[in-house]
Amino acid sequence: MKAAYIGVFLVSVLIASVSQILLKQSADGQYESKVKEYLNIRVAAAYILLFASSLLTILAYRGVPLSMGPVLETTGYLWVTILGALILKERVNRRKVLGLTVIVCGVILSGIS
Repeated sequence: MKAAYIGVFLVSVLIASVSQILLKQSADGQYESKVKEYLNIRVAAAYILLFASSLLTILAYRGVPLSMGPVLETTGYLWVTILGALILKERVNRRKVLGLTVIVCGVILSGIS
């Protein structure tokens, strides 16, 4: 049963990462007015996804220890990097890979102790 909650948590992080990509796409666009900049389909979808992600995270914490949450949340950095490269065509260089490695290792080490 615990594995199912971990899966829900990881899906929640993926959904939040997709939300961030949608917000980035929206921020990169040109708009006629400030209202259209903040009230468009990408922004609305991103906030709906973010809300869904929050609900899933709350559900996941029913079976995931609090100490494990930050470790699972770290996968968001990986998802955003992968989605950014695939969808936004961002470059993933050695510096980003090294930074991600340091972040993931640090969070795992802090979660172990």
